[in-house]
Amino acid sequence: MRRQRKIIHIDMDCFYAAVEMRDDASLRSIPIAVGGSSERRGVISTCNYEARAFGIHSAMATAYALKLCPHLKVIPGRMSRYKSISKQLRSIFERYTDLIEPLSLDEAFLDVSDSDLFNGSATLIAQAIRETIKKELGLTASAGIAPNKFLAKICSDENKPDGQLVLSPEEVDEFVKKLSLNKIPGVGKVTVKRLEKYQLKSCGDVRAYGIDNLIRDFGGLGKTLFERSMGIDNRELTTHWVRKSMSVEHTFAKDIEDMASSGTALTDLYTELQLRLNKDKSRQIKSLQIKLKFSDFRTTTVERQHQSLDMKLLEELFPIAWARGDGLGIRLLGIGVNFENNDHLENKQQLTLF
Repeated sequence: MRRQRKIIHIDMDCFYAAVEMRDDASLRSIPIAVGGSSERRGVISTCNYEARAFGIHSAMATAYALKLCPHLKVIPGRMSRYKSISKQLRSIFERYTDLIEPLSLDEAFLDVSDSDLFNGSATLIAQAIRETIKKELGLTASAGIAPNKFLAKICSDENKPDGQLVLSPEEVDEFVKKLSLNKIPGVGKVTVKRLEKYQLKSCGDVRAYGIDNLIRDFGGLGKTLFERSMGIDNRELTTHWVRKSMSVEHTFAKDIEDMASSGTALTDLYTELQLRLNKDKSRQIKSLQIKLKFSDFRTTTVERQHQSLDMKLLEELFPIAWARGDGLGIRLLGIGVNFENNDHLENKQQLTLF
């Protein structure tokens, strides 16, 4: 008989902003955001709840955020500080389980299915983890506890900040039936609009539509949607990984209107990527790619098979990508490499973001 899975999703509350408020008491009662400068076309990484009251959210342009809240204090952020605290967070997780899948610096899945702590209660384990985080790090976290990753991630967002939601196996069916499709991780705005054309807005709608119709109209996505609408997610935690690609990019303070003006940026990115690749010479390159984001925010990528980092090839790919902008300037330039599939290697890297 298969064991009852117990998955916890821990999600720190406005992590970067919370760290800044913890370290500087003067920031605790005002709207703040961590992000790039509006003068350099930056975006918001995260913000506190005072700022969210003005409609500000992550990935929003800093300039627009300041229009919504002129007295918003924008902090450039201290990534080394956040990484250091994230390591402490990881060490706390390891006291409760060794099955950990980090998703970012501030969130992770924990599998406690076989844990004997607190008599095997995932609810009490999650509560203990959150209390330890608050006591030792001075930060708050929210948690979702459910039979699988999909449901645990949704539950962790239900009682934010500093709360948790437990979903027992007996409650799954009724909970999922009422769930809006935009709550499913990976179902973005474009997919939601596509689904709405078929009158599909909730998991209950998807169930009624039927798996055969879903596969006919949406292919592989339809199968996944049906499984999620039934509360099914058999994915195990990914505790090991092998890097599949490496890339660097630069957002310009002002749109680049001609290819010649981007030459220096391309050279600088090439040098940066070369230095990063030198730190891991064991990986074999499969292809090179160049990425452009145009002034209308459309993004295009051109990729070619090649077994080494090659400036000449990137210079050949650049005008191909540029032509897709129909005369528009570019706001972002990126280059990268994809590696050969080495999943068969025995020495896989430990999944970590530190």
